[in-house]
Amino acid sequence: MSDDQVFRTNYMQGMNKFNSARTRAFWKEMLNHLRGKSAELLSFEDIKQRLRLREESYRGLHNVPLDQIVGSVGRYREFTRDFLPKRGNMQERWSRVYAQATGMAGLPPIELYKVGDAYFVRDGNHRVSVAQQLKAKTIEAHVTELPTAVDLHAGMSAKDLDDATAYVAFLEETNLDSTRPHHVPLELSERGRYADLLGHIYMHKSILEHMAGREIDSQEAALHWYDTVFRPAITLIRKYNAMDALGVRTEADLYLWIVDHLLDVREEFGDDAPSRKVSDALVDFLKERQINVPESLEREDDQSMILSQTQMMRAIDEIATREAEDDDDEQD
Repeated sequence: MSDDQVFRTNYMQGMNKFNSARTRAFWKEMLNHLRGKSAELLSFEDIKQRLRLREESYRGLHNVPLDQIVGSVGRYREFTRDFLPKRGNMQERWSRVYAQATGMAGLPPIELYKVGDAYFVRDGNHRVSVAQQLKAKTIEAHVTELPTAVDLHAGMSAKDLDDATAYVAFLEETNLDSTRPHHVPLELSERGRYADLLGHIYMHKSILEHMAGREIDSQEAALHWYDTVFRPAITLIRKYNAMDALGVRTEADLYLWIVDHLLDVREEFGDDAPSRKVSDALVDFLKERQINVPESLEREDDQSMILSQTQMMRAIDEIATREAEDDDDEQD
């Protein structure tokens, strides 16, 4: 049998395979519509904008797992999430790709963008679709990576993507992904609370400005907050395995609980409430959950004190008063 005859035979088989795939795509869309779920691929342009992706670098030729390809640069509406063809006018091209894939020559590599652990088709959507129908596990691809601070992966829900978007916005506002590229994670399980985290940073900024007598850049304040407040608090949280009491929630969630708890103490006792440390709040946290408190935690001499704004301002005034008195003594 000549190569042309083999191609025509494979092409006709591809026509039948396409019709079968097209029917499955129709029913999958109907089922997902009834369930209120999207069967579409992710839009690379949308992800790039939401995650503020700017840099990219070529990573070479790789065999990429097909189940990690979740989106497309321009054709995300033409295929279902598992690359079933959705439009009847795709039949001829799809069948030709099928005939080439099942022939002796096979298919050339596709081109992919990599974001986190997820991939997006830059060129080769039909080849991915055909490979899926041939039940291949991987596909050869030229990979270009766009680095991101979030954990993007296949199977993320719409909520997961919204959470990732909020986290990236927080990192860009604070610039911590640049000033502290290996920072401990700051993800929150409730994206609405990033505003609370930013509020704490801006309060820290106002205190720094009073102490320095000058305006402090927001990103400089965020870096100082991370180094002197957040990171020491996370160190204590990890030291005493406090996350075990939280289940699936995050370290940043526990940090905010600590801040909220210390503010609650101030509201209960007024502005004269004693200043308390993170270790004190961790003791309260464990006791509330009837968890044994390590003796070493109760004796912890940490320097991670989180004051209320009123207490901070009072401390600043006291420092200023002492400095003024020292200046008067020197003049005498």
